[in-house]
Amino acid sequence: MMEYPAILDELGRGAPKDVSAVGGGCIADAAVASFDNGSKVFVKRAVDDSRLSGRMFECEAEGLRALGDVGALRVPEVLAVSDDALVLEFIEQGSKTGDFFVDFGRNFALMHQQRGKVCGFAHDNFIGSTPQQNAPLEGTWDEAQDGGGLDWPRFFIERRLRFQVELAEHNGHGSELMALLDRSEAAIGELLCADIEQPSLLHGDPWGGNYLVDAQGRACLIDPAVYYGHREADLAMTKLFGGFNHEFYAAYDEAWPLVHGWQDRLPVYQLYHLLNHLNLFGSAYYDRSKTILDRLARQ
Repeated sequence: MMEYPAILDELGRGAPKDVSAVGGGCIADAAVASFDNGSKVFVKRAVDDSRLSGRMFECEAEGLRALGDVGALRVPEVLAVSDDALVLEFIEQGSKTGDFFVDFGRNFALMHQQRGKVCGFAHDNFIGSTPQQNAPLEGTWDEAQDGGGLDWPRFFIERRLRFQVELAEHNGHGSELMALLDRSEAAIGELLCADIEQPSLLHGDPWGGNYLVDAQGRACLIDPAVYYGHREADLAMTKLFGGFNHEFYAAYDEAWPLVHGWQDRLPVYQLYHLLNHLNLFGSAYYDRSKTILDRLARQ
């Protein structure tokens, strides 16, 4: 049996009888712990990686709780958290039902109907192992006044795109991306100003690998990078790497129609995730990021 983190002793179930590694994580080690009473828990543990921060698991727990409090989609319950481990409800996985994506899309729209006063979140967190800045543009989270979403264009440019481009330059990818961002800032701002709405609670990183299908055939969200922002940013990520079908988008649009022109804004929102992948995984994502910025700079 694998060595287990001491936090499992806090669950009151005794020592686990088995701890087995599971695949799927590139940021943290993952395992399933089994107990004599027949119960199981999912355990994420820090690996020897200088990118990891002691707050990473607490931030993930905070995001899961925020999504869980809405109740629109299932998320694993947080059972315990420490600097080096996160213990979650074990989700028994099953197969998609025939209406899986219809329910998923409808409930994803329902999740987005949880609104915030301003863009951001109570604390900074992470997207993957990259820090994600969530401080409001003005004042503190607790002091923020309802801005109706008017802060979104500048928030996305400064807290999302510029942060990632600065990190890319720091990581040795040169200064051209920063020059392109500076040249395209006005065009980006104009695009995002075309659809202003009250900030929605976002999962933050909803690609196909960040949802499970539970034993009842329902979608279960995992690995969030939660903040309040424009819902189109979440939907753009669902379209970047696949994993969602036309029924998902049709059901979402029926529950809460998107505003005309969302397709024009989609590359801007996908750029954030491409830049993050550039910073996490290397230069394979450079050309695609540069192409989007170059096109925007020419507008």
